[in-house]
Amino acid sequence: CLTEHSAITTNKHQAATSMNQNHFPILILLGRPASGKSEIIDFLTHTPLQERLGRFHIAELDILDDFPMLWTWFEEDRILSEDFGAPRLHTDHAGYFKYPYLWHLLIRRFGLEYHNRLRDDPNYHAHTTTLVEFSRGSEHGGYNQAFQHLPIDLLQQSAVMYVNVSFEESLRKNRQRFNPDKPDSILEHALPDEKLERLYRYVDWEQFSAPDPCYLQMDDIQIPYAVFENEDDVTTAKSDLLEARLASALDQLWKLNSNRDR
Repeated sequence: CLTEHSAITTNKHQAATSMNQNHFPILILLGRPASGKSEIIDFLTHTPLQERLGRFHIAELDILDDFPMLWTWFEEDRILSEDFGAPRLHTDHAGYFKYPYLWHLLIRRFGLEYHNRLRDDPNYHAHTTTLVEFSRGSEHGGYNQAFQHLPIDLLQQSAVMYVNVSFEESLRKNRQRFNPDKPDSILEHALPDEKLERLYRYVDWEQFSAPDPCYLQMDDIQIPYAVFENEDDVTTAKSDLLEARLASALDQLWKLNSNRDR
């Protein structure tokens, strides 16, 4: 990857990277539900800042996750239906979206929240890594469609890490982590088996990333990516293995990010 792309470095890119020479401005974390994304975020959150910068190129963390937005919709629909006898706005009684475009609305919300951060803090990326986390299955457009709804200025500064597990491993961990007393918890929420099957058995990551082994291509924007293999589940209570594999993946991603053509 690096050999193929390292010759392509522009003055514009050099100026941009000098502002963020020790950390990723934006890291997009993808993967099936229960693949290990939340555990990776939890690990990074609890790693001291200087160690996090030195080992992982992650600065102060600002996390954009669509699950809290999604859960709010579920709660609102339950209140409307059960308390007011009113029509549900977002989901049907089985918990599926009423309209497919709502998946894209969640992605547009990322852009809105991100731009609000930039508005409120002109030096935002001097000290912050924005971590954008979500899952998408082929059934509702996949990553190919999701990325089309992210704003260009966000994509231009993004690097992507995909946490790779099979559907079977996603199903196993989804069952394992569920706490019925905390269905709104980032680390302990889960989907019913039939919903996970319908929404996430098939994902388009391999097709989406197939054109290039190092960079996703969105129009004229190159977005570096790395794959964090987690079929052996190093993210559940295996901190030494998690730390080593995460450092390796993010180091590879950092080198690609440093050689991207913007």
